[in-house]
Amino acid sequence: MSQAQTLERVADGSPGGSRLAAAAGASRIHFEGISVTYGETTVLEGLTLTVNPGEIVALIGPSGSGKTTALRAVAGFVRPSAGRISIGARDVTDIAPHERNIGMVVQNYALFPHMTVAENVAFGLRARHIASRVVAERVPACLDMVGMRAYAQRYPRQLSGGQQQRVAIARAIAVKPQVLLLDEPLSALDTQIRRAMVDEIARLHRDLPELTVLYVTHDQTEALTLADHIGIMRDGRLQAFDRTRPLYQSPPTRFAAEFLGRANLLAVSKFLPIAYGRARVSIAGMSLEARNPHSLPPERRALLCIRPHHLRLAAASPAANRLLAAVESVQWQGEVLNLSLGIGDDRLLMTCPPGGSPPTIGSRIEVFCDPADVSLVPEDADRR
Repeated sequence: MSQAQTLERVADGSPGGSRLAAAAGASRIHFEGISVTYGETTVLEGLTLTVNPGEIVALIGPSGSGKTTALRAVAGFVRPSAGRISIGARDVTDIAPHERNIGMVVQNYALFPHMTVAENVAFGLRARHIASRVVAERVPACLDMVGMRAYAQRYPRQLSGGQQQRVAIARAIAVKPQVLLLDEPLSALDTQIRRAMVDEIARLHRDLPELTVLYVTHDQTEALTLADHIGIMRDGRLQAFDRTRPLYQSPPTRFAAEFLGRANLLAVSKFLPIAYGRARVSIAGMSLEARNPHSLPPERRALLCIRPHHLRLAAASPAANRLLAAVESVQWQGEVLNLSLGIGDDRLLMTCPPGGSPPTIGSRIEVFCDPADVSLVPEDADRR
């Protein structure tokens, strides 16, 4: 029997357990016009968003953008000043946090220092008066899922940060939540451990595909790696929301392009839509072909979005879609070479493998970008 099947069987002491009750959309999260205000300050404004059952949706944005407030509203720790929140068919807006059947993991682990790992994982179960025999089965099953069964009798102080966060996740899933809320769960970890934990969360979701996850993070790599959909928040508003790959490849606003991964945004002096959702673009007197995913008309002010890794030296590339640029700086960073290039009044960042002889500062080079990798972005779409 797999770990997921074991956890399923002990959901409430009977085969199938509460996971059957969570079927048919019961784990869907829906925000309907949610606003949160504190006095005269609005921290979340008119958020309408759906997280479908079994999805991971990541909310990203700068500090103060409203992403954590949205998550805390789902948890019941923040009372909306307007709008409704539902989990499945149940309106939970006015329901106490402990009655919402959610699991939550925060950045500071929040483990009880006087309890062992096993006791921490069992805490929520015992608070719900789950039968002891069920607790005895479910705790090791959850620890197995996060690779921590061998540490069951240790105390939090005897664990690394990554291990403590694994225990926090095990505790959250032990109560068989309909939804799992993750609030910056990896931000306190160093880079190497954080990467490993991203892999752990992805594997956990593969083991529990019915679990709906709302993930708040400021780390774009985490969001791109884990999420089915990404919402980008700014100043309390949802600026963009889409499936992860389309949002990255065809950002709808300047802010979305800049916040989700590194982006070069070049001023377009003019462009002409052509067939197959593309456009002919003029940049500093040079002509390029690019995607026009938002069907912008030629009178619309636009920017050309080029990701740094989509640029390459043009020597062995097709003759079309080249830009002539001046090399302003060269930075070797081990795995990549970063070039800062000047094109008219704009600057381009280019990343490429470090092999061979890099261009010299002050030289002029041609760089190539595939039309499929560059897109037009409306310049004024996110102005307020």
